Amino acid sequence: MSHEALTQALWAFGRGSGVAALVVSTVAVVVGIAARSGRAITLPRSGIAELHRGASLIACALVAIHVVTLLADPDAQLRLIDILVPFAADYRPLWLGLGTVAVDLLIAVVVSALLRHRLGPRVFRLIHWAAYGLWPVALVHALGTGTDAGRPWLLAIAGVCVVAVAGAVTWRAGANFTEFGRIQRRSVR
Repeated sequence: MSHEALTQALWAFGRGSGVAALVVSTVAVVVGIAARSGRAITLPRSGIAELHRGASLIACALVAIHVVTLLADPDAQLRLIDILVPFAADYRPLWLGLGTVAVDLLIAVVVSALLRHRLGPRVFRLIHWAAYGLWPVALVHALGTGTDAGRPWLLAIAGVCVVAVAGAVTWRAGANFTEFGRIQRRSVR
């Protein structure tokens, strides 16, 4: 494979995995909100929890592919420091910095999930709420950087993701949303 073909492949994997990560993380956020309701929407509660976990793991893998392929791509000019320190990049420091912030938040959410039983439910939930910040930061990163920023197909995908998350958050904030814990406590009484 020629150097040019390899660079094009890395760039395509970097871009594609980033967009796919946005879509799958949207699914994880929406399903995560549904999992908190305790209601069987179309799947039993355990199925919704598994779907949330699976989507979250796939989103993490896609983010890893996104970062690694862009690190390996010489044309992307991404440095290790750019993925560790927000806003330190030479290329589009604001937009790339938002991606770094999203990765940092993702790491915090993943670590809290792995240590859930040691942290306790309150600390876990507090850290896990970072996903509500992670998602819009990742969305703005996707819309502000890269060669596809502003393209109609990316704006359409982002629009669908925004509508899905906004709908789920609106439902979550609504009076008819019942937390799973509240459902359990009422049935015990």
